Amino acid sequence: MISISDYQEDQQSSSFTFNAVLDPSNPLGFLESAFNFVSQNSNLFETESAEKQIMSLAHSIKERIEAEEAAEKKKRLKQQAKKKAAYEKEQEKQKKLVPNTGNGMDMKNYSWGQSLQEVTINVPIPPGTKSSAVLCDIKTNYLKIGLKGQPPIIDGELYKAVIVNESFWSLEDRREISVQMSKRDQTEWWKSLLKGRLEIDTQKVEPTKLSDLDIETRTAVGKMVFDLRQKQLGRPTSDEIQK
Repeated sequence: MISISDYQEDQQSSSFTFNAVLDPSNPLGFLESAFNFVSQNSNLFETESAEKQIMSLAHSIKERIEAEEAAEKKKRLKQQAKKKAAYEKEQEKQKKLVPNTGNGMDMKNYSWGQSLQEVTINVPIPPGTKSSAVLCDIKTNYLKIGLKGQPPIIDGELYKAVIVNESFWSLEDRREISVQMSKRDQTEWWKSLLKGRLEIDTQKVEPTKLSDLDIETRTAVGKMVFDLRQKQLGRPTSDEIQK
């Protein structure tokens, strides 16, 4: 039951109580009862502006409801967009694979690994292959590897630039093409060998030598090694020397 109580005819009048039940299937019936109550206990409908005032009130209420619905919809869409972004981020994270033991990835027809300074690639080929049959084209931002007269095994844009005159390939035991490329930027781990391919999670790369560590870590490790050597020789440590 919905009740409208204490309706005042004016500031000096007594209070009147209105009781009515709202039937959701017939809201206009409830309004008719309310208007009848108001007409019996006030002079609202005796004024020429009554209809205009009621229409203005209805319009105002409608605008408020539409504004609330719009705000709620905007909030809901924002929450959905946030959830979608979080989902896509998680999916993207899952696409990144754990690096192989060489901090690279084992592909179907080849494998690659890396240090901070260089990238190495191993491409198995039919035993007995001669070097004259090998096709290896290394450019600053492009790599193509395969056998002449056959579709390339690797063909695409490199993830990052390399130094061409410090990169080379060799034929190992006439059964594998080995490629070594020097990175132009030797401070960053590659996420993939070629752009647009599956990526590794570089957060899980495990440095295998001191040069693969960042400067701060290398400095700390170097200090530890020096101090250990000094202690073994009975000499002052770096801290004692500084003092």
